[in-house]
Amino acid sequence: MIRLFRVYLPVGVLALLLSELVLTILCFLFAASIVLTEDVSTYLLYENGLIRFIIVIASIILGLHLLDLYTRIHVTSRMRLLQDLCQVFGIALLAQGLISYAQPSLRFGRGIMLLGCLLSLVVLFIWRLIYSSYILKSVGNEHLLFVGSSPIVQEIANYINAHPELGMSIDGYLEDLQDSVAGMVGARILGPIADLRKVAQQVKPSRIVVGISEWRELMPTEDLLDLRFAGFTIQDAASTYEAVCGRIRTQELRPSQLIFSSELGPQPANLLLQDAINLAVAIVGTIVTLPIMVLVGIAVKLTSPGPIFYRQVRIGKNGRPFVINKFRSMQQDAENSTGAVWASKDDPRLTSIGGWLRRLRLDELPQFFNVLRGEMSLVGPRPERPEFVETLAKQIPYYRQRHCVKPGITGWAQINHKYGDTLEDAIVKLEYDLYYIKNISPSLDAYIVFHTLKTIILARGAQ
Repeated sequence: MIRLFRVYLPVGVLALLLSELVLTILCFLFAASIVLTEDVSTYLLYENGLIRFIIVIASIILGLHLLDLYTRIHVTSRMRLLQDLCQVFGIALLAQGLISYAQPSLRFGRGIMLLGCLLSLVVLFIWRLIYSSYILKSVGNEHLLFVGSSPIVQEIANYINAHPELGMSIDGYLEDLQDSVAGMVGARILGPIADLRKVAQQVKPSRIVVGISEWRELMPTEDLLDLRFAGFTIQDAASTYEAVCGRIRTQELRPSQLIFSSELGPQPANLLLQDAINLAVAIVGTIVTLPIMVLVGIAVKLTSPGPIFYRQVRIGKNGRPFVINKFRSMQQDAENSTGAVWASKDDPRLTSIGGWLRRLRLDELPQFFNVLRGEMSLVGPRPERPEFVETLAKQIPYYRQRHCVKPGITGWAQINHKYGDTLEDAIVKLEYDLYYIKNISPSLDAYIVFHTLKTIILARGAQ
C-alpha cells in the first residue's frame, strides 16, 4: 500500500487508475488522428483542444470512480462490467451535452467524441479482464504473516477478506494455542511462535504482523530483531489495523500512547491553514448555494407547518456548545414525545420532502454559516448533541478527545461508515475520528470532500 493524502491506498488500485488514464488518452488521440484533417498537435495547442481533452478524460475517470469501479476491481461478471462501462461513457456524453450548452467553445467534436468513447469502451473492457485475471496478482500484492491471533488480528484478517481490492493475502499464523485460530480467515497454522525465524525465511512475507495477546508468553524479541535487520518489514497489529482499516482501534489504545505520541493530535500550523481554507470555501459556498437555499426554504415552508430552519445545540471544539443550523426535515416538535433520540432509517418523523433533503444533503447547507462564524469546519468529526455526549463519554474511552478539533459538515467517519444509531456505531465512528485527528491536513480534507461529493451525487448513507 502507498500513503497518499494521509491515506493508505492499494498499489493495485493506483496502478489500474494510471493505466486506464493512459489508455483512455491514447484512444482519444487515435480517434482525433482519424477524424481530424489537421495535425493533432495543432488542434491541441491552438484550438482549446488540450482543455477539451482534459475535460473528457476527467469526466470518464470520474464516472469510473462514481460507479465504484476502483473499489470493485475484481471482475466477477463480464456483463456487469460492460453495463458499468456503458454508464461511465453515458456520463461522459452527458457532460459534453452540458458543456455544449454552457460553453460551446469547449465542446469536443462529435466524431472524435463518439469514436473515442467507442474505442475506450472496448479497450477498457478488455484491459479490465486482463488486469483482474493476471496482472493484479503481481501488482502490489502483499502477503501477511501473523504472529499471534489476538482479537485485533482477527479483525484485520476479516477486513482483508471482505476487501479484496486491498491486494492483501494471508500466508498463515504462528500460534502456540492452535485452537484460537480455528475458523479464522486464512487459518493456516505454520507452526508455533518459537519457529518465527525459520517460517519467515521459508515464506518470505511482505509484512510480519505481531498480534500476541498480553497474557501469552513473552514476545520473541530476539527473532524479531534479527528479522528486522535482515530486511523484513515488521509491524505491530495496531499499526497494521490503522493502515488497512483507516481507523485507530480504541481497545488497543493506552493513555501513554496518546500522551507521548509525537503524531497524534492536530498541529497548530495545520489548524491555521484549515481555518483559512474553511473561510474561503465557506464564503464561495454560501454565495454559490444561496439560490438553492432560497428554493429549499420555500419548499420546506410550503410542505409542512413550522419554521424553515431547525436549530439545535451541539458540542463543538473543546466541549463548547453552539447552535447548529439545518433546514428542517422533520415534523415540528418531533421529539416532544420521545425526547432526544438518534435518527433512524425511514424515520416516521420526516416531512414529505425531508427524506430527499437528507439524501441530497441539502438540509446541511445552512451549516456554511456555522463555518463562517468559526464554530464548525468543512471537515471534522460530526458534532453531537450534549445529551448523547454525556452518555457516550461515560461508555466509550477517549470519546471526549474528539472535541480537540472543530466539528465538520462532513468527515472521515461519514465517508467510511454508514449512519449509525447504536453504541457500536458510535465506537466505530470514534475510531475513524481519531484517525482523522491524527492525520489532519489539507490533503486529507480534500480527499474527504472529494468522496463526500460522490456520496451526495449517489444519495448514499443519509437517514
